[in-house]
Amino acid sequence: MAHVTETGLDASRRLRRAIESVLAGRSAASLLPSVARMTEEYRSGGVPSAPVLAGRNDVAAYAACRMPATFAATWSALRQVRLSLASPGPSSVVDLGAGTGAASWAAVDVFGSRVVTLLEQQEVAIDLGRSLAAESGSDALASATWRTWRLASSGAAIPAAGMAVASYLLGELDPHGRADLVACAARAAPLVVLVDAGTPAGFSRILAARALLVELGMAVVAPCPHDAPCPLDGAGDWCHFSTRLERSSLHRRLKGAELAYEDEKFSFVAAARGLDLDRPAARVVRHPWIRKGMVTLSLCAAGGDVRDEVVSKRQGAQYRGARDVSWGASWPEQRAADGDRATTA
Repeated sequence: MAHVTETGLDASRRLRRAIESVLAGRSAASLLPSVARMTEEYRSGGVPSAPVLAGRNDVAAYAACRMPATFAATWSALRQVRLSLASPGPSSVVDLGAGTGAASWAAVDVFGSRVVTLLEQQEVAIDLGRSLAAESGSDALASATWRTWRLASSGAAIPAAGMAVASYLLGELDPHGRADLVACAARAAPLVVLVDAGTPAGFSRILAARALLVELGMAVVAPCPHDAPCPLDGAGDWCHFSTRLERSSLHRRLKGAELAYEDEKFSFVAAARGLDLDRPAARVVRHPWIRKGMVTLSLCAAGGDVRDEVVSKRQGAQYRGARDVSWGASWPEQRAADGDRATTA
């Protein structure tokens, strides 16, 4: 289980406070029908027949129920991207199919991106996203540019940026639309990050996007430590990760949940062109199995294979590291300096 650092936790709590402020006065009962529809669409694994964020209640329900999880998953993915880049991170980001802006909140927190452009087809989502950004305490988010955008008519309308990110958008598109999205993102930025559901269907979409990014001449940044074909493709397994987030009281009421937290499972891929990389030797792709005096790590390795590595107590510091390493982390684990916000000019 990946737990966010204090920086990410602070940003998550700022987002929660912004959502509570902007949605103050809305009752849970008024949002429940939209929550039920979104949940059904999400679990179906199919392409939605209508826009998910069609009306104000839909957008408010999404902000309360799904935006925190989208932020947490994207933040966790971008954190691994940051650790796998030897070059400075992007100072500008374009957020494709931005919804209410969760991915941009994550990019600003992880990379300190200063120039943010959000592209979204639904005006009601843009309106709420702007209101949330105004409550963020971030100059980059408060001054961000929002544009009405549809993939089918995008063409050259995607502005160039240091990073293009799309979170949970692939699942709303048919295969042709997904290929168009990947190609548009690769044209717009030297760093592309795509996040999807941590399900077999979500992983399948990420896998297809990964193959296209490599075909377009980009190198995989994360989570894979290699550009070779995915060793889990066709193996009856799927690559996904998990992050934990706090739930607000409204979030709990809308989900009929008692726990003050939830675990969001996600799959992702990041690829770059012309950037210096510092990919890890391997990535932990399952919960470590900890036994007395021994830890077994399931690793996706730089050689393009998945293997188990047993680390025993006799290995001293390596054993202590293995005992503390989490699912999704690099191995040996890479760590960024606290407060590091290196960006390009």
